[in-house]
Parts: sequence; structure tokens; C-alpha cells
Amino acid sequence: MVKRDEWKADEGILAWSAFLRAHAAVVRRIEADLVVKARLPLGWYDVLLELNAAPGRRMRMQELGEAAVLSRSRVSRIVDELGAAGLTERQPNPEDRRSSYATITDEGRRVLRRAAPVYLAAVREHFVADLSPAQLSAVRTAMESLLTR
Repeated sequence: MVKRDEWKADEGILAWSAFLRAHAAVVRRIEADLVVKARLPLGWYDVLLELNAAPGRRMRMQELGEAAVLSRSRVSRIVDELGAAGLTERQPNPEDRRSSYATITDEGRRVLRRAAPVYLAAVREHFVADLSPAQLSAVRTAMESLLTR
């Protein structure tokens, strides 16, 4: 068992803690910009982005849940909210009645296009601008390493 004071000296635990705190802070800032400037929650943006990039601009709900970066546990509810706003639709899967597809509507694509510059500017302001090119490269290399495991 690790004693409380021991974890404070463990570089791995300190890195993990910093990663979690930084992620939460940056995501909050990016979301705030999206909501204020584009009137779009970050979870909605995430789902619209995945659907727009998918073949045929549609995904099975299960695939969407796995692909969504920020809202995996809430994807079904977000798709319903987006549907009520006219930005997505659900379509039955003719090959498997137990599953359905989520598709992005033309209006959903318009909203995504309007929000994209706000999102990209927020990422640059709240993440990229605070790191040197060497730090960005190190973060990318480290995160890609974790993703390939």
C-alpha cells in the first residue's frame, strides 16, 4: 500500500494528476467558448463532428459511442437532443433491428461548419498557445504512445 506522502513524490502519479486537472480545465474553457460564441455544447459538437466525418455521414449508435471523445456515456441522449433540434436523425438498421444509425442532417452540417472556427480558435487559445512547439510534440508523442497500446 502506498502511503499518502509517497504518491506526492511519484512522478507518474504527479503526471497523471496534472493531466486530469489540465484536461478538465481546458475542456471547460473550450466548452464555454463554444456555448457563448456558437451556442453549441461541446458534447454536441463532438457528436456532430464524428457523424460528419463518418462514411455516408452516419454511424451505428454503438460505434458513435465508442468514437465520441467527450461524451461516450451520454451519446444516446445527445443524439436525441440533437434530433429534437433538427441536427441529427435516427434511422433503423435494416440488417439488425436491435440497432439504429445516427445521421447528421443538412442543418447539423451547417451548425457544425459555423461552430468549427470557434472550436479551433478555442483549442488554439486554451491549449496550443500555452505550450511550446517542443512541448506540443512531446504531448502528441506521449498521447499517441498511449493510444497504440
